[in-house]
Amino acid sequence: MPVWCCRCSLAGHFRNYSDTETEGEIFNSLVQYFGDNLGRKVKAMPLVEESSLLEDSSVTLPVVIIGNGPSGICLSYMLSGYRPYLSSEAVHPNTILHAKLEEARHLSIVDQDLEYLSEGLEGRSSNPVAVLFDTLLHPDADFGYDYPSVLHWKLEQHHYIPHLVLGKGPPGGAWHNMEGSMLTISFGNWMELPGLKFKDWVSSKRRNLKGDRVMPEEIARYYKHYVKVMGLQKNFRENTYITSVSRLYRDQDDDDSEHRDISTKHLQIEKSQFIKRNWEIRGYQRIADGSHVPFCLFAENVALATGTLDSPAHLEIEGEDFPFVFHSMPEFGTAISKGKLRGKVDPVLIVGSGLTAADAVLCAYNNNIPVMHVFRRRVTDPSLIFKQLPKKLYPEYHKVYHMMCTQSYSADSDLLSDYTSFPEHHVLSFKSDMKCILQSISGLKKIFKLSAAVVLIGSHPNLSFLKEQGCYLGHKSSQPITCKGNPVEIDTYTYECVKEANLFALGPLVGDNFVRFLKGGALGVTRCLATRQKKKQHLFVERGGGDGIA
Repeated sequence: MPVWCCRCSLAGHFRNYSDTETEGEIFNSLVQYFGDNLGRKVKAMPLVEESSLLEDSSVTLPVVIIGNGPSGICLSYMLSGYRPYLSSEAVHPNTILHAKLEEARHLSIVDQDLEYLSEGLEGRSSNPVAVLFDTLLHPDADFGYDYPSVLHWKLEQHHYIPHLVLGKGPPGGAWHNMEGSMLTISFGNWMELPGLKFKDWVSSKRRNLKGDRVMPEEIARYYKHYVKVMGLQKNFRENTYITSVSRLYRDQDDDDSEHRDISTKHLQIEKSQFIKRNWEIRGYQRIADGSHVPFCLFAENVALATGTLDSPAHLEIEGEDFPFVFHSMPEFGTAISKGKLRGKVDPVLIVGSGLTAADAVLCAYNNNIPVMHVFRRRVTDPSLIFKQLPKKLYPEYHKVYHMMCTQSYSADSDLLSDYTSFPEHHVLSFKSDMKCILQSISGLKKIFKLSAAVVLIGSHPNLSFLKEQGCYLGHKSSQPITCKGNPVEIDTYTYECVKEANLFALGPLVGDNFVRFLKGGALGVTRCLATRQKKKQHLFVERGGGDGIA
């Protein structure tokens, strides 16, 4: 089990690289990135045993990615040198976009002007690069077509940018923890990552793909396999938990390469004397015997790819911490599978109007458990997710929506036997005797007896390792980061945080909750870093080799 860094442990990192990419090749990529001066430093570092700590190493990784779900995997794929080109036989159905692509057919998409290519495109993401990349990978998908991608991929190893991907579990992130009884909202081919078709992978595993939508566990296995087959394992570290990500500062006149922490008070007094340096990432790795091994890494750039499923949102009301109140589908599913709700006369209260709440409704309904479904919105609210899903493709969700509309509660009648909806209602409190108090939009209050409650109103990312829990990065700096209400504010073409240079965010953190669109984040970040790498190399050449890293 590798114990890495304390100043970066690239030597220990080398020992984990696959046989197909030798230590020498990796060393060469580092030299190309940093220049010959760093090359001498790296060459001088011994290839120590994995259990050793490189306390004195001053090498800083170009990129550390926090999160190993599809966002982190896709970014690692592109940072590893994989480049998308327009296929020779491809004709994009959008004639204007195709004409733009033809203008620079010899260049990879990473080397083109993403703002120019994105101009005029429309899609179900607010991030233009996400829409661009999606229409290149899945042309006209929103119109029901299954056209092949117009891209083909080449591995160009000279574009490799050294990086590490840190995740709590195996590659695939939260997909390994999702409730397995439900179909994914997206089609299997929309969940795939570049270079490996999901259907081809399913066929290679001799599994039958029933329909276009698949179970989450299939997707999780696909992502784990993807990292292996694409040769990305050397960049991934599992069972890692981040405790802090912070800036380091140094004196403007200090040429010493040692990293130094400067107190906040000192910075406030004499901030003009210091310049921001690199990122320090601290955390621990949990090893087989359950013990924790601390680590510390340094990076020029950090990419946040954590997703937003870490912390379920709460109603913040009285009694919400009673044991009969659940906040996730796995909790609810476990209670059902263990028979805890079997034969119960009192209904299960489900709170929320999104797809996860709909999954819970279906789960209870299919197990003959009566449901009270409470949500704040009107059933005619155009922003309800059900309004965006074609009926033919998502019949089960439209079944729930139909019940929401036609089986609503009336003060003149009792609860229906199987399902009763409560539009424009909210929960005031839960009581220890397993009762809840609901209030309608008109102020009418009503008490109901429950067998359980499931609160499914969204989730928040765990950004506790950042200052202010990462709130300062959002559009509303006084509120927690959320996928819909308060995503991280980024430059929409580079995905760099507006309020923090050299810190990037992608995926659900910036509002892209579907795998289809989070891949655009990887393209934006990769283009930004590749462009800066070229500028750094040109500066190095102009200085005639220089005495250090610019």
